[in-house]
Amino acid sequence: MKPDGVEHGPSRRSVSRRDLFRSRDRDRALPPAPASARGSYSVINAGRALMGSFFEVRVGTGVPGAVDLATRALDVVEELEAQLTVYRDDSEISRLNATAHLGPVAVEAGLFGLLARSLEIGRQTGGAYDVAAGALSAAWGFTRGPRRVPDPETLADARARTGGHHLTLDPGRRTVAFDRPGVVVNLGSIGKGYAIDRAVDVVRAHWWPTATLIHGGRSSLFALGSPPDDFGGRWPVALRDPSDPETPLGTIHLRNRGMGTSGAEFQRFEAGGRAFGHIIDPRTGEPPADGPGSVTVLAPTAAEADALSTAFFLLGPERAASLLAGRPDVGALFVTRHDAEARPRVAAYNLTDADYTPARRHRPTSPPGTFARPGGG
Repeated sequence: MKPDGVEHGPSRRSVSRRDLFRSRDRDRALPPAPASARGSYSVINAGRALMGSFFEVRVGTGVPGAVDLATRALDVVEELEAQLTVYRDDSEISRLNATAHLGPVAVEAGLFGLLARSLEIGRQTGGAYDVAAGALSAAWGFTRGPRRVPDPETLADARARTGGHHLTLDPGRRTVAFDRPGVVVNLGSIGKGYAIDRAVDVVRAHWWPTATLIHGGRSSLFALGSPPDDFGGRWPVALRDPSDPETPLGTIHLRNRGMGTSGAEFQRFEAGGRAFGHIIDPRTGEPPADGPGSVTVLAPTAAEADALSTAFFLLGPERAASLLAGRPDVGALFVTRHDAEARPRVAAYNLTDADYTPARRHRPTSPPGTFARPGGG
């Protein structure tokens, strides 16, 4: 991913061989860098394994200090992983979960803002999104395993410890308190998007005006500005069939917008002849018996796109459409498949032809370099 002939400037920490060579290996298994009608974009790709995914920063080769800039953006994601993960007992979110029932706990400003926004999205979606549903994920074995169908008593206990209504936020003191023990905040359905937004802030602050596409596991991303060599254009992102990722369904076109995709195709288990996906409805305590193949949301931030894609997966197209009626800045794509149909259906909401082009109307000569892969939950 280190382009030939590019000078590497000084960085806050030295550029890691892990950043450069690991992402080079990864690129062999992924589509090539974004391509427009005029040919391939001139970008460097810096990547790192973080948050259980592979994060990648794409920056134009003509940007002064491009490699250092991309590395610093990834450093921010790494720092946030240490803060937000529930898999480390010493993370700030784990300490909050362990002690907030004893009294108000002061948290870092960014985390406080993220929790406040998460609760707001929960209210807007009627509880379909709930940042305090970590007890349910643990009960079903999606946090640490093994994956299983919980017995009625375990499920009832987890449901009693679930819900944003258990949290009290004090903006003046920047504290968070739980009203009972056992409440678990899990930022898995919004944390990647938030980390991407913070990484984008690093690029925005660069002294040279810089465009970038930053993604985490390809299910969460943000496109800042236009692709190199395509002034005024948009970054192309392929929408794939979740049950057949090699099949493109269309192309999403992004500029200054976040995107999040949720689906249960890749994280599920079977028991009693039924498949159970990792996206659990906090209102019922169970994964839905059926649902769309995937939901992709375009929003002003990657964090909001992540959270809304999870909520819309549970709400379904009709109820999501009613929410979108009051949000012209948010769009959604529902991928559904009926048994008798060989090809899935794609329903678009609040999107123009400039935002999304179905595959039957647009067949690019070169495949877009990023594709929407279901994740989240």
